[in-house]
Amino acid sequence: MESKTYLKNLKISAKKLRFLLPAVKKMTPAESLDYLFYTNNKPAKILYQVIKSAIANAKTVLKVSDDMLNFKLLTVEEGQKLKRFRPGGRGTAKPIIKRMSHIKIILIKTGNNKSQITNDKSISNIK
Repeated sequence: MESKTYLKNLKISAKKLRFLLPAVKKMTPAESLDYLFYTNNKPAKILYQVIKSAIANAKTVLKVSDDMLNFKLLTVEEGQKLKRFRPGGRGTAKPIIKRMSHIKIILIKTGNNKSQITNDKSISNIK
């Protein structure tokens, strides 16, 4: 089972959000919330809110606790671009592009296999 969350038109460029992705993808969603909460920049705050929303969505859809969830997909895509202009020298127009982004998160349900693995190792050592 999986839970999909797709947030569109976030008022931040995709390049700024992608900077945090490699670190966050390695963690579980619960661990990534702790990491992002103490990271002091705007993309971290936005990604924190998005992942928190995805976890809440997965809890209601999959009916599991947040420690049993893992990332299947976490991507940041480019969204719309607002094109604005400012006056420049000699009557020219200087373009300003305000970029937006979309974030797609798919969470999957996983079991507590860690406790089973440690129990198997302890039994094999006794024999």
